[in-house]
Amino acid sequence: MHITFLNRSYWPDQAATGQLLADLAEDLVHDYRCQVSVVAGLPLLKRSEQTQSYRGWLPVQRESHNGVAIFRAVGTTLRPRRFVARATNYLSYFLSATLAGLKVPRPDIVVSLTDPPIIGLVGLLMARRARAKFVFLCQDIFPEVAVLLEDFHNETVNRSLQRINQFLVRKADRVIALGDTMKERLVTGKGADPQKVTVIHNWADCSTIVPGPKYNSFTAKHGLADAFVVMHSGNIGLSQGLDTLIEAAELLRPHQDLIIAIVGDGNKREALERRVREQQLTNVRFFPYQPKELLHESFAAADMFIISLMRGLAGYIVPSKLYGILAAGRPYVAAVEEACEVADITKMYDCGFVTKPGNAQDLANIILMLYQNREMTKRMGNNARHAGLMFDRSRQVRAYYDLFRELTGTPAARELPDDPYRRAASS
Repeated sequence: MHITFLNRSYWPDQAATGQLLADLAEDLVHDYRCQVSVVAGLPLLKRSEQTQSYRGWLPVQRESHNGVAIFRAVGTTLRPRRFVARATNYLSYFLSATLAGLKVPRPDIVVSLTDPPIIGLVGLLMARRARAKFVFLCQDIFPEVAVLLEDFHNETVNRSLQRINQFLVRKADRVIALGDTMKERLVTGKGADPQKVTVIHNWADCSTIVPGPKYNSFTAKHGLADAFVVMHSGNIGLSQGLDTLIEAAELLRPHQDLIIAIVGDGNKREALERRVREQQLTNVRFFPYQPKELLHESFAAADMFIISLMRGLAGYIVPSKLYGILAAGRPYVAAVEEACEVADITKMYDCGFVTKPGNAQDLANIILMLYQNREMTKRMGNNARHAGLMFDRSRQVRAYYDLFRELTGTPAARELPDDPYRRAASS
């Protein structure tokens, strides 16, 4: 079975969608003997982080990584701080991806993600040309997510995105949603046939992210071993509404051994750092993005986590950081709306608290409650680990494989018993 994915972000990009797609693609190769191709853009990495140079004027360059054939649709790699840069990256990738689609060997299934939101048009064209099945994988739903673009609001563009997404949902052989709320959004807002929408959650690898000891090299290096650490880890972008966390930090200032740790990078980091300096908040510290192989240590440094999503985005975005937190066995406060995947999981497994987005006082109160009740913190952390195992990488990849096999009528492949990618976590 040959599966082709289209998404601008892919290995070695640090974006969550790119990392998740790399997990999926590599596991389909190693565990299920699939042939996998990915039409991706150039990595958006800092010069110091780049390990491979892409030279020449060819619009499509080919490489492979861990058994996956990668067709790089060469486009711009501007730092996406402003709409113009993001739009330029999207359009240049879209044009090159159209050419790349002509070079990919005939697939059985074409799967389009939503980076950029119009790339599904290329995927649909590829699928129809190859007489393959077309799957529309909605990591985000547009144009609703476009409200995050503070530097750009255009009704004409948003109407176009709405029509494109309705068209893709209607033409897809199967639509994948990341949760039940997202499925409802696709059915009621985009006209998706509920019989064609399959829910498959995102994941974390529970064999590599495990509940680790508080005392490790990360806490020793940064002086966090004796502090109660409240961590936000991942993209510091437009959807999280992290200004509320800074407001909560102001309320928590009297507790000197309580540290707010913000780990990662994104469009809003610079503004948040400036605000912390202006308010002289010594209880807020920023840390750089942590590579995947060291993530277990930074996660273990946290006593609890913060998950936040701006009001109005429930079901249109699902914070993928949730699954890593669950795997790490740590409780969390979810500043999200009641009707969303994060709230549902939190209540089902009793592994954290849900509070309304934008309410700094409630956020601070819950943080303080866990800070003062370590037994509750430990119990909810254990519950979180149990929940994480329900969304382990191996389970979710299997769900994708079963779906693709169903669509193509392919006989099941026998799994490789000694493959390290399939080792389930027992801890």
